[in-house]
Amino acid sequence: MSSHEEAEGRPLVSYRTLDIAVTIFFLIVTAIVMTDSLRLGISWKPNEGPQPGLFPFYIVLAMGIASLINLAQALPHTADGEMAATTVPGLKRMAAIFVPAVIFVLATHYIGIYVSAAVYIGAFMVFFGKFAVWKALAVSLSIAIVNFMMFEVWFLVPLPKGPLEAALGY
Repeated sequence: MSSHEEAEGRPLVSYRTLDIAVTIFFLIVTAIVMTDSLRLGISWKPNEGPQPGLFPFYIVLAMGIASLINLAQALPHTADGEMAATTVPGLKRMAAIFVPAVIFVLATHYIGIYVSAAVYIGAFMVFFGKFAVWKALAVSLSIAIVNFMMFEVWFLVPLPKGPLEAALGY
């Protein structure tokens, strides 16, 4: 195997490792939600109904049991013949989607959801879809305008707005 093939196809992590990591993450979430549910109360009072923590407690209890089963299935396996969950090129492709999504979420706080969405959609069309810039502008602006009209004007649901919407009086 050449050094290029090793760098490009090198497994970063196995499915088993990911199974264990995700299971542990879910067990941590289970513990946090169960603790808070117990603080809120998990009983059913005859004249009042359920306390606020009842349903979340039992939902995460089921999630915790399923996570323990998954962990028990993942732990005893040997490392022989494990399949790679991703490689360096696969991780790069995931980052190409994840990083812009994080930037979109952060930009929403500063420039509003409509402008952020227009930039996000347009950038994806140009860089990943290889669309002409004028087509990306037409589609992304149309989607932003339709969403603005739908949420702000027709449904009266306020979403995060930025300086452009403020300049337009919203």
